[in-house]
Order: sequence, then structure tokens, then C-alpha cells
Amino acid sequence: MNIHEYQAKSLLRNFDVAVPRGGAARTVTEAASIAQELGGPVWVVKSQIHAGGRGAGHYKDDPGGKGGVRIVDTVEQVKESVDAMLSHTLVTKQTGPAGKEVKRVYIEEGCDIARELYLSMLLDRETSRIAIMASSEGGMDIEDVAANTPEKIIKISIDPATGISAFHARQVAFGLGLEGKQIGSCVKLVLAVYRAFNELDASLVEINPLVVTGAGDVIALDAKMAFDDNALFRHGDIEDLRDESEEDPSELEASKHELNYIKLNGEIGCMVNGAGLAMATMDIIKLYGSAPANFLDVGGGATRERVTAAFKIILSDSNVKGILVNIFGGIMRCDVIAEGVVAAARELSLGVPLVVRLEGTNVELGKQIIADSGLDIIAANDLGDAANKIVNAVKEAN
Repeated sequence: MNIHEYQAKSLLRNFDVAVPRGGAARTVTEAASIAQELGGPVWVVKSQIHAGGRGAGHYKDDPGGKGGVRIVDTVEQVKESVDAMLSHTLVTKQTGPAGKEVKRVYIEEGCDIARELYLSMLLDRETSRIAIMASSEGGMDIEDVAANTPEKIIKISIDPATGISAFHARQVAFGLGLEGKQIGSCVKLVLAVYRAFNELDASLVEINPLVVTGAGDVIALDAKMAFDDNALFRHGDIEDLRDESEEDPSELEASKHELNYIKLNGEIGCMVNGAGLAMATMDIIKLYGSAPANFLDVGGGATRERVTAAFKIILSDSNVKGILVNIFGGIMRCDVIAEGVVAAARELSLGVPLVVRLEGTNVELGKQIIADSGLDIIAANDLGDAANKIVNAVKEAN
């Protein structure tokens, strides 16, 4: 689960991470009030959407405008900037051409920036540890830094048995070339961010830029946080921060039915049980010359209702030209899946080719249910056969 910048800063502030003062607003009047309370003489107005690259972005109705982050020096300019942002669609390299509508803005006090740095913490799946990543190249995408100047990235793994120590934080400070007062300020911030990451069950904390001020303080000028969905039951206050309007409608609907769904850009809709089998199914579709339209794992306890919901979600994507159902029945029974497939096909009047491959528990019963349905469902014997048939069926249909 992702949250907005202003929410992330509020959480980090609770752990004594240094962040500038600011407030979120949904109207021009609220924004002006916040700006007056902050006092100036410089304010930063930031659009709040779940996407990076806001400063370099543009609004659909103002392609040559100033983007989603603006520095102003009067309350009147704050109001003008907010009016230009709210209810307008911001397009960044992360939103894609569709962009995202700005429904709230963040008004923040200005900052005397001497240097811009980068800091993040995330789960390193290779080491099963929390990794601290830092770079002197703040304000840039870390992917670009890794590609062009990898030597400027510092990476430190934290052993979960011992946790972080001041030594790790000093490694970060020295690696970034900090000195004097800056070192102590950086150490305090790194330790605080780690505590927030750990105690809130975060999967990512990214501060870009992390800045050194003219006075030598190190503060988080931006903040992005993501959380492990599986741990949200322990953090009701964080779950309350969820902004469903920022999420893909299909993925949101899938979560309501306990389906693991991620929309992709291909043309073959996939419904599979098990993440590993789903990945293999996507790979073999590519191997046979097409591309998957989604990742969809119905899990091990799917019902007829959940299967029907899965079909509806797959078909809500206008790019889908065919559907491949690939089920290996272990805990999941093939006859239950077959009943769901038949019920969904009848209810939705499928207008695209459908290939079904079943294997495992009650497989013969499942195949019989599909055969007796009288529906135009293409049966497949194995995964290669299924991929070949759906790719060819889509080609013939188009």
C-alpha cells in the first residue's frame, strides 16, 4: 500500500525524522490559510498523487506549465498555484499519458538547500535484510544513477539479528561526504528512519531529495512510503491512510474478492492458481508470440463466485483479446474451477476465445463439466498446448 507524501512525512515526524513544516489542503482557501500560518517568506506547493517525477511533469490542459511542484514567495502565488493544480490532471513519466487527477496539495515551508542527496530503505530479497541505499546524487532517479554512475551508490545491509547501530548510520554520512555538524544530523535521521521502517512494517522508505541545509542540518525534503499489505492488520491507523482513488480500479476490485491481480499491457488475459504457475503461464504466452494482459492468481481456495469475479475483472480490460485459464488442482479442485468458468462464461457472454487447461484434483470431473456445458470453450492438454491454442485463437479472431 502506498501513501501520499504529506502522510509519509507525518508518520516520519512521529519518529523524530526532521521534515519541513507543512500542511495538506483540498481547496484554495485551505491552502492560503496554511501558507499564512507557516509564515513564509518562501513556500513550496506540491501536488499530491501516487507517482514520482511531479516536478518535471505537466498538466494536460497546460503542457508548458510549471509542473506539480512550484516554489513561490507570496500567498497570492500560493493560491494561484493551487488553483492551477487542484482538479487538473498531472502527467509524469510514472503516471503514463493518462496522468492522475490532483485532489489535494501540500503547502510546505521553503528550505535553504546547500546539497541534495538520496536515501532509501527497502527489503533486499537477495539477502533477506533491510538495505540502506544512499547517494550523493539527490533529486535524480536512483535507476539513472545506478545505470550511469553506480559508484555513487552506497548500499549497507542490516542484519535483522542485531539491527541498526550508529556505526551503520555513520557509514552513510561518511559515504555521502558529510562533515562536522552534518554527520550527527545525518546519523540521527538514518536511525529514526530505520525505526519507522521497522516498527511500521514498511516495504519502502524513499527520501529524494534528502537535503543538507545552509545551517548544516540534514532533513527529508520529500518522502515516499509503501507498506506490506500483509501486515496492515497490525496498523489500522496506517490502513486508514489508503487513498483508493489513486489505485487502479481493477486491482482495487480484485482485492475485494481476495484476488491477486496486476494489470499489464498485453492481450491474453490469464487466470491461474498460484503465483509461480502464474509467472510460468505469462512466460510461455510470451514464448508463443503474444503477451499477457495481467497477472491474476485466484489462490488455493477459489469459489464459483470468485472465479466469476476474476473473469469480470479480466474482461474489464479492453485490451484483452483472449483468456487462458490454467489451473493445477492441489488444494484447489478442478471441478470447482470448471463450474466457475462455465457460470462466468454464461453470465458474461464471452466475446473472446477462451482456453482452459486443468490438471490435478478432480480433473476428469472438471473436464466433463466443461465438455457438457455446450459452450465454445477450447480444452488444452498441457501448458504448452494451452499457450499455443490461445495465441492462435486470438490471431484467427482478429
